[in-house]
Amino acid sequence: MAAPSIVPDSQHRGLIAALPARLRGYALLARFDRPIGWWLLFWPCAWGLLLAGGAPQWRLLAWFLVGAIAMRGAGCVYNDIVDADLDRQVARTAARPVASGAITPRAAWLWLGVLCLVGLAVLLRLPRPAQIAALLSILPVAAYPFMKRITWWPQAWLGIVFSWGALVGWLAIRPARLEVLALLYAGSIAWVIGYDTIYALQDREDDALVGIRSSALRLGRHVRGGVAAFYGAAVLCWSAALWVVRPDPFALLALLPVTAHLAWQVVTLNEADPANPLARFRANRSAGLLMALACLVVGGAG
Repeated sequence: MAAPSIVPDSQHRGLIAALPARLRGYALLARFDRPIGWWLLFWPCAWGLLLAGGAPQWRLLAWFLVGAIAMRGAGCVYNDIVDADLDRQVARTAARPVASGAITPRAAWLWLGVLCLVGLAVLLRLPRPAQIAALLSILPVAAYPFMKRITWWPQAWLGIVFSWGALVGWLAIRPARLEVLALLYAGSIAWVIGYDTIYALQDREDDALVGIRSSALRLGRHVRGGVAAFYGAAVLCWSAALWVVRPDPFALLALLPVTAHLAWQVVTLNEADPANPLARFRANRSAGLLMALACLVVGGAG
């Protein structure tokens, strides 16, 4: 069996390389080498909880982070099992453990089960409305790997999946005022489409060759304008959500930092520089934090 390789976009390469080869493959399979994914899954959970007035629930917020790490890892394992044939044809993903043969599909399924057990432990800590919302995410999560085969907008489906935490976070605190939740969720979906379009810029050439569809390919020469439009839609939806919670013009000032950060991403996006899209994509960890602070300010005073 081939030794697991550290993929080109890994972070914390020294720490991952220090792991025994057998464990390294499982860490890579769950993307523990790339923490940006679990932050992007966690932030909508935090937004929902904080905007609903759940700032004192720091223990629950910590459980959300544990759940985001485990379930993002589980999603990546499932995605790699399903996409192994496509991953072998794309330069950036050919070294992934299942695609390269470093981990067998059977072992990957077992690892998926372990991660799901961690997610179950987190699920049992949630109030009943949040539990129901979390369980309803299973079907869209299971369908996601197939979207790139049937639609030019798999990023929209990823938005549905990666924004689901906003539903869980809000319902864990306040199973009412669902109009706020709908606006927060819609804004998060637009945000995900924007940042994942940036991420998809890395694979446009390979994706076109092997028949993988993406918003980056669909937008063609208009990627910057498309990302700007989705980020703009996100800010508009978030503004409406915050306004419903606290109808005060000063409340909207809380969104200025995240708005400026998203605008910076658009203005400085450079498709010709291979490193630039990945850096701008990873910058959304900071965007998520800035949005969480806005939700904390408005939710705490709402």
